[in-house]
Amino acid sequence: MIKFGPSGNSLAFSTAGKSKSEESAVWVKEMGLNCFEYSFGRGVSLSDERALSIGNAFKAQDVEISVHAPYYINFANPDDEMAEKSYSYVIQSAKKVKLMQGQRVIFHPASQGKMKREQAVELAEQRLKILRDKIYAEGLDDLIFCPETMGKMGQIGTIEEITRFCKIDKIFVPAVDFGHINARECGSLKTENDYLERLQYMISELGYEKMKRFHVHFSKIEYSAKGEVRHLTFEDQRYGPNFEPLAVVLKKLNLEPYIICESAGTQDIDALNMQKIYRGN
Repeated sequence: MIKFGPSGNSLAFSTAGKSKSEESAVWVKEMGLNCFEYSFGRGVSLSDERALSIGNAFKAQDVEISVHAPYYINFANPDDEMAEKSYSYVIQSAKKVKLMQGQRVIFHPASQGKMKREQAVELAEQRLKILRDKIYAEGLDDLIFCPETMGKMGQIGTIEEITRFCKIDKIFVPAVDFGHINARECGSLKTENDYLERLQYMISELGYEKMKRFHVHFSKIEYSAKGEVRHLTFEDQRYGPNFEPLAVVLKKLNLEPYIICESAGTQDIDALNMQKIYRGN
């Protein structure tokens, strides 16, 4: 079943005097949403006890929880010692999401740095094969690991690059951030066909079963010639992308992703709007 929910807590959540992640589960459920993404963006500091508590809260509300691994992961870093830290960040995130009774770990794959593009992509691919081996060795291969399409030109994470990474193993499933794609490609996502072409490409390369319940991030994002600048809300009328054509395409292709809204402060409201748009099509 297709799922909709926010990334983290909205401004309205805080304004209502709430702060605990356990409260997020009730908040999301009462809004009529059914998934939530917990961020380890600044590091994996959550205790096992809290992870269990948060997981039980979301399980009680029947809300699916995923986690976003730390933002500074870079599998194209030429320094092997720094790469070891990236492996550790993903593994730590995976162990926490398992305690939280979730299944998905989303992560930023790499930055190009001073390397040539193909050199950076090849290095990231080899490192992801090592990550795969570490995941299996830790007994975490019952989880799903989602490398994310990225919004800045200097980041590794085009649709083609993410598709390539996800061919490595069954545990790798794409996290397609349509806001990032639109920002990187300077407003490329406008029509149903724009979405259809990209999703059909990924299905042809990865197979329908892997793509049926892929991971989605969606928000409107301001961009420049270098790509992503900042996340916006659905109130923005300038940058896009719009969700309506994607909703039509998801139904047409019979895809049922987990759609996480990353709007700036209105992520729960905008997630609900997407759900309404989807159900209305």
